[in-house]
Amino acid sequence: MSADTAPLPGRAFLAFPEMSQLLRDELKARFGIDTPPPPKDETVNPQFTEGETQWQGRLLYCPDFPAERQSPYWAQTALNEPQLLRFDSMGDAAKAMRGIQRNWASYQCQCWRRAQIIQEKLPFIQTKPKKFPAELSTTPMGIFTLTDANRAIISAATSSFLPCGKLEFTEDHTNPPSRAYLKLQESLTLVHHLFGIPYPTAGDRCLDAGACPGGWTWVLRGFGAAVHAIDRSPLAEKLMRDPLVTFQAHDAFTIPPAELGAFNWVVSDVICYPDRLLPWVKGWIDSGLAKNIICTIKLQGGIDWKTIAEFAALPNSRVVHLNYNKHELTYLYAEMPVIS
Repeated sequence: MSADTAPLPGRAFLAFPEMSQLLRDELKARFGIDTPPPPKDETVNPQFTEGETQWQGRLLYCPDFPAERQSPYWAQTALNEPQLLRFDSMGDAAKAMRGIQRNWASYQCQCWRRAQIIQEKLPFIQTKPKKFPAELSTTPMGIFTLTDANRAIISAATSSFLPCGKLEFTEDHTNPPSRAYLKLQESLTLVHHLFGIPYPTAGDRCLDAGACPGGWTWVLRGFGAAVHAIDRSPLAEKLMRDPLVTFQAHDAFTIPPAELGAFNWVVSDVICYPDRLLPWVKGWIDSGLAKNIICTIKLQGGIDWKTIAEFAALPNSRVVHLNYNKHELTYLYAEMPVIS
C-alpha cells in the first residue's frame, strides 16, 4: 500500500456552477490563454494527461498559467500549487493528504463513492450553509479531485479558505423582498473578512442607490442601521413604513455626494453598466464621504475588461465574483487599508 505526489506545472481553476464557458472566455480575453470547450456533460471526462490543458468537470487544468498572475474572477477557487496524487488505496490517499495539512474539500465529476470514502477518512470540515452574519475561517483549505480510481489532482494551497470556494447562507424565504439580499450578505462577509471592517451597526448611516424593491435595504436594517434609499420606484411596503428608512424618488446616479452627505456604507445593486458605474464610484471615493462601498458591476455581451481593471486599481478595492452573482461582478471598497 502506498501513495506518492508529483508537482504539476501551472494552476487549475474550479469554475462556478454553470459558468465554465465564462471562465474559458475570461482566460482568453484577460490572459490570452486558449482552452478547450468545457464538457457538456460533466460526468464525461477524458483521461487526465499531465501537461495538457483540459477539463475535469468544472475543474480546468492550465499547465501554462503563470503562478504569479491574479486568479480569474470566474473561478470559484484556484488550485495554486497543483499536484498529482497516485495511490493504491483510498486509505493511502487520505493518509497522504493528512500528511500535508488538515483541511481538504472534495470536488468530483466521477468516482463519487471513492471520493466520499476518502473524504470520510479525512478530518471533518463543515459544508452546511452558514448563518449570517458569519465569521470565515483563516485555516488553509485544500481541494482534491479524482481523475480516475487511483489518481487525483490535489492542491493544499488554494485561493479560498472555504470548501471549494463556496460561501452559502441559510436562506430566509419569508421576510426579504427579493433574493438579491443574499448578494449583500455575501459582500458584507467578504468586506469583513478581506478588509477587517466590522459589520454595519446601529447608528451607521447607509445609502442604498437603486434600492427597489429593497433587498439590500432589508439587510442593512437588520443591523439596526439607518438607510437612505433612492430609486424611481418605491420599496416594499414594510420598508416604506420603517422609521429608519428614508426614501427618495430619484435617479441616485445624478445626485452629487455632497448633496447626500456622509455615509458609513454606500451600496448599489441597480442595473448600471461599468462605464457609468465607474465614475459614480470614483466620485464617492474622491468626495471622502463614503467609508465603505459595495456595488454590483452588471455585465452585458462582451465584457469591458479595461474598465474592470480600472475598478480593481482603485485604492483599497477588490473586484470579486460572488457565489450569488450571475453574469456580473461585485466591487468592494474600504476606507481603511486592505489586510493582505
